[in-house]
Amino acid sequence: MEYEHHVQPFEPVFDEHSRILILGSFPSVKSRAAGFYYGHRQNRFWRVTAAVFEDAVPETIAEKKQFLLRNGIAIWDVIESCDIAGSSDSKVKNAVAADIPGLLEKTKIREIYVNGSLAKTMYDRYAFPVTGIEAIKLPSTSPANAAFGLDRLIEEWKMINDQERNRENG
Repeated sequence: MEYEHHVQPFEPVFDEHSRILILGSFPSVKSRAAGFYYGHRQNRFWRVTAAVFEDAVPETIAEKKQFLLRNGIAIWDVIESCDIAGSSDSKVKNAVAADIPGLLEKTKIREIYVNGSLAKTMYDRYAFPVTGIEAIKLPSTSPANAAFGLDRLIEEWKMINDQERNRENG
């Protein structure tokens, strides 16, 4: 498979009330074709986050945006542009980081989570030195992460809601 240069096709989803930032690495071929984050039908992101926030699973792009904003979630990717072969995180090179510090200035984000290992590596390399906010790595919701079934992913991702509740009560 040949490497192609791609630029992040999606704007970050956030508003001034966003408290939680979830970062992926870079949109997959399927997500780019679907026109929104986590657009691969087998990606479990929407089912996992809906379960964590005890909400209905959003189906349309508009429903997904409403779901995120209603729950104080911002989403984006760590990589602004890169050369990639297909969708595999292992096939990313020449990555340029997104302006995560710029996004943080526009929000009330207090917690940053990363969806998978490449997002964590890229965040730690490019954003953490500027933001000073430690990102918590969650297991990838990608269908390539066969080691985690849906129930196990939900259990791991519940830490987002637990952290929020602890912050509100603490």
